[in-house]
Amino acid sequence: MIRTLDARALGVDAVVGALERPPSQVAADVSAAVDEILAGVRARGDAAVLEYTAKFDGYAAASVPALAISAAGLDAALRALEPAARAALDYAAERIERYHAAAMPKSWRLTDEHGSSLGQEVRPLDRVGIYIPGGRAAYPSTVLMTAVPARVAGVKEIVLVTPPGADGGVNAVVLAAARVAGVTEAWRVGGAQAVAALAYGTRTIRRVDKIVGPGNIYVALAKTRVFGVVGIDMMAGPSEVVVVADAAADPDWIAADLLAQAEHDPMARAVLITDAAALMPRVEKALAARLDALPRREIAAAALRDHGALILAESLERAVEIANRLAPEHLELMVAVPAALLPRVRHAGAVFLGAHTP
Repeated sequence: MIRTLDARALGVDAVVGALERPPSQVAADVSAAVDEILAGVRARGDAAVLEYTAKFDGYAAASVPALAISAAGLDAALRALEPAARAALDYAAERIERYHAAAMPKSWRLTDEHGSSLGQEVRPLDRVGIYIPGGRAAYPSTVLMTAVPARVAGVKEIVLVTPPGADGGVNAVVLAAARVAGVTEAWRVGGAQAVAALAYGTRTIRRVDKIVGPGNIYVALAKTRVFGVVGIDMMAGPSEVVVVADAAADPDWIAADLLAQAEHDPMARAVLITDAAALMPRVEKALAARLDALPRREIAAAALRDHGALILAESLERAVEIANRLAPEHLELMVAVPAALLPRVRHAGAVFLGAHTP
């Protein structure tokens, strides 16, 4: 199900080499399809958006205005939410807001030795698009993590796009999160056609200044194609998590965190690095138990098989060295004293300290 690697015997270079992905290549048919969709929306606007929404999402709307989700619809979704779910959204949004308020770039000025005034003026964008994936999974957290920072920055218009179901429906928790986060406009449009509509604009959907948020290969490729016409957040690859754990770490919690990323994409990387040999079979057992109950088990199993690993290192310091070489999107230091290892971390996206970091 997931391979085990002994870095003590193999060495760091061999372990990192074993986990290398092949060079990223986009299938020619995917690239051609994205180019066709972008060109279609750019040339035909609303008509192309309707055509591709019917073709790819199975929802035949009468017009693009019919794809809009009204403010009343967002309000209704929020009112219908269970109190516990509403409280969770509010709590998460408040924490995200506090973090990004503290991290927001500031304007500054200085006068140099010649009397010249230099500085930086920070201004919010006027209009930002956020892409929220659809399908069987719901991503209210993505709504909060994209829309709340935009609101904190002072963006006046926050435009959500997300694929509809065949009946035109959108997950109610996603809509409720949109209301909590401060989304000002929402559309039942997904895929590359949504990216094109946001980038180029149509008669009904006005263009934005920047597009953020994750999506499948069609969405990711479409974002790279329109970069320069609009801003984008990043050219994102598959999800990644590396957990550095000691002997006291809970194997079930480790398994849960590995699967939380593995279920996103068959190309996702989920790796445990530990100095405790006895922990590895316990994590493998916990993975098997949790995988059986996972709705997206086939995706997660493929990710664990092809891009996952349980790695035994001679020390926690060596474990962090391997993690730095892998440079993961998410790095968890699930150890007794994470602050002792943190100064050694040089290459990671988000770093989570301790077993209880949410």
